[in-house]
Amino acid sequence: MGASDPEVASWAPGGAAGMAGAGAGAGARGGAAAGVEARARDPPPAHRAHPRHPRPAAQPSARRMDGASGGLGSGDNAPTTEALFVALGAGVTALSHPLLYVKLLIQVGHEPMPPTIGTNVLGRKVLYLPSFFTYAKYIVQVDGKIGLFRGLSPRLMSNALSTVTRGSMKKVFPPDEIEQVSNKDDMKTSLRKVVKETSYEMMMQCVSRMLAHPLHVISMRCMVQFVGREAKYSGVLSSIGKIFKEEGLLGFFVGLIPHLLGDVVFLWGCNLLAHFINAYLVDDSVSDTPGGLGNDQNPGSQFSQALAIRSYTKFVMGIAVSMLTYPFLLVGDLMAVNNCGLQAGLPPYSPVFKSWIHCWKYLSVQGQLFRGSSLLFRRVSSGSCFALE
Repeated sequence: MGASDPEVASWAPGGAAGMAGAGAGAGARGGAAAGVEARARDPPPAHRAHPRHPRPAAQPSARRMDGASGGLGSGDNAPTTEALFVALGAGVTALSHPLLYVKLLIQVGHEPMPPTIGTNVLGRKVLYLPSFFTYAKYIVQVDGKIGLFRGLSPRLMSNALSTVTRGSMKKVFPPDEIEQVSNKDDMKTSLRKVVKETSYEMMMQCVSRMLAHPLHVISMRCMVQFVGREAKYSGVLSSIGKIFKEEGLLGFFVGLIPHLLGDVVFLWGCNLLAHFINAYLVDDSVSDTPGGLGNDQNPGSQFSQALAIRSYTKFVMGIAVSMLTYPFLLVGDLMAVNNCGLQAGLPPYSPVFKSWIHCWKYLSVQGQLFRGSSLLFRRVSSGSCFALE
């Protein structure tokens, strides 16, 4: 699930549109997250193989459900369904934008409100920073309700471009038909298919990320103008001109490398973990009877339970892995606004970083690699200037 925006990650079950990353993002990377265009998975076969009851080789289907390319295959409805997915993604992006906006302001270290004293589960007094709802109310007081949607336009364009890119790539490079394998006897074959599928997903994600990243940079800079009350980046076209004039072509791709690394680590970590859990931990020792009666000792719903667990394994693994890859999202977003002429990217908010590795090391020393990962219960860290009276 990295994802930087709340992109819909490929691990979302049932092809439901999700958030990122946000990013995360993962969460969904973003968020869960981090991040998110959901890939509709092929429906599981009606009967799974069992060592005592092998099933015949599956025949490749004439049509393949594929959410990222339109949701209903490559038939005549593909353009219509692709437009539907773009519209649906735009709606999710607009609804989740205030969440990403507040998260970004926290990431750059903007804390306009003082912390409050509270107690933890042990009864000790601790300092809590404002939650998402309190922060959002503050933005409304300053900029009005419309202020919660600062930077939304380039973000909508970025997500739409990413969705269209994925759909176009699937038409040019259609994925091979991948048969679902759950039998432990087919472990090597199953692992090989998971590696092949993940490599394909990684290619699509990297290409769509690179094409959409310039708009992501513009969106980030539009939002952090709230810190210094600037108006340098006001529109997409004017922002493109300013960035090209001041920073050249490379200015559109600042922060791209940590985002790509986060996406790659997320995809491989999520898919491989889900595969090994499904292969070794999910009980598949049930008979392949029409009534789904299970084995002789335990007639019942073992078969259906195994299917249900497998359908949500990637979803759960995506949430866990997105939390581990959050530092890539944070570093990428900070580099997108660093030293761009805005107050949020200059001292005292942030040093001028020489590279994303310099930014990573600085945050690591400060103990801030997960800054902004929580928006509800935000405790003041021990290294903060705030102190209890």
